[in-house]
Amino acid sequence: MITLKAGDKAPDFQAKNQDGEPITLSDFKGKKLILYFYPKDNTPGCTAEACNLNDNYSELTDKGFEVVGVSPDNIESHQKFIAKYNLSFHLVADPEKEVINKYGVWGEKNMYGKKSMGLLRTTFVIDEDGIIQHVFKRVKTKDHTNQILEKVN
Repeated sequence: MITLKAGDKAPDFQAKNQDGEPITLSDFKGKKLILYFYPKDNTPGCTAEACNLNDNYSELTDKGFEVVGVSPDNIESHQKFIAKYNLSFHLVADPEKEVINKYGVWGEKNMYGKKSMGLLRTTFVIDEDGIIQHVFKRVKTKDHTNQILEKVN
């Protein structure tokens, strides 16, 4: 499994967003990017994380950040999730796990003693040149914006 860390070049990708339009890492060249991976639309932790980022979206964009979420959900699921919570940023549909595997965030999870394979909630903060500045593997879903800003300030 790939393990990306601060200082690594972020892997380029091409996938479709919630509108079926192609989105790539290179679309964000010259901008700072919060690329966050989450397991599933409309689940409690994922909703808390998305809403926290969305509630603080203007503060993030004021600091020069774009936000993109990635999950194995399909385009239709993302459209419903965005509509339900009025999300302001792109969600990438990655049911084939191509982007997920490039970033090494699919792996063994242990929940209540039961092991299974799944998406490991992870956030990458990527600079204007496509270099990973921070990796969050222990995401505070209800306070993720502050968790990110404390590291980057």
